[in-house]
Amino acid sequence: MRVIGVDACRRGWVAVSLEISQLPRRAPRLVAVRMDGSLASVLASVLDRADRVPVRVVGIDMPLGLLESGWREADKVARGLLGPRRSSVFAIPPLAVWAEMSYPAANQLCRELTGQGFSVQAWGLRAKLLEANQYREACEHPMYEVHPELAFGAMAGAPLGYSKHTAAGRELRRELLARAGIVLPASSSGNIPGTWRTGSTPVTDTLDAAAVAWSAARIATGQAVILPDRPQRDSQGRQITIRY
Repeated sequence: MRVIGVDACRRGWVAVSLEISQLPRRAPRLVAVRMDGSLASVLASVLDRADRVPVRVVGIDMPLGLLESGWREADKVARGLLGPRRSSVFAIPPLAVWAEMSYPAANQLCRELTGQGFSVQAWGLRAKLLEANQYREACEHPMYEVHPELAFGAMAGAPLGYSKHTAAGRELRRELLARAGIVLPASSSGNIPGTWRTGSTPVTDTLDAAAVAWSAARIATGQAVILPDRPQRDSQGRQITIRY
């Protein structure tokens, strides 16, 4: 079977596709790394290459499932597990907040609904958050929310001390993926010391997409951790969880 990990980047989305063997000790095989401007197009480009190997799970580093009111418990639990990387998980406000067209209006509505505001960094997810949630409605493959820092922490046995925005952090994440059998092709960017690129895709987003794909494999094989233990549900009755 194949699984896909997707991460948002400045120019759109990055997808990493892995082939998972039925043999329990065989490492996953990297099939494709792709980047495109829309979620539908980048997944289509990867799915077109799936040939006869079925895609079992799509994992995505983007909040899936919004509450009518209150805060998502999954985000709170994830932050509690990540230690020095907890700031990478944003508190995601209720559904109505995302219908606003500006951050000041959204923040004000969030305060009215929850008693608190939310970060401008979380607001920066708006376009892709809405795109991902809309795409899931028509997705032919199961799609799950994954957070790459939880995945990397699971690979390492503890939350990572180095940020992915440092050279040491990028190399550590690349090494962890390699130990898990996911070896990303690398070449020097020639411009930024200590960085590497996979084709034309941004390095940090490719690392994250690969970690999401690693988690997607764990989801497909029933090994993933699910946060929280007692999931909340959205208005359509779907669980709001983060898996890794």
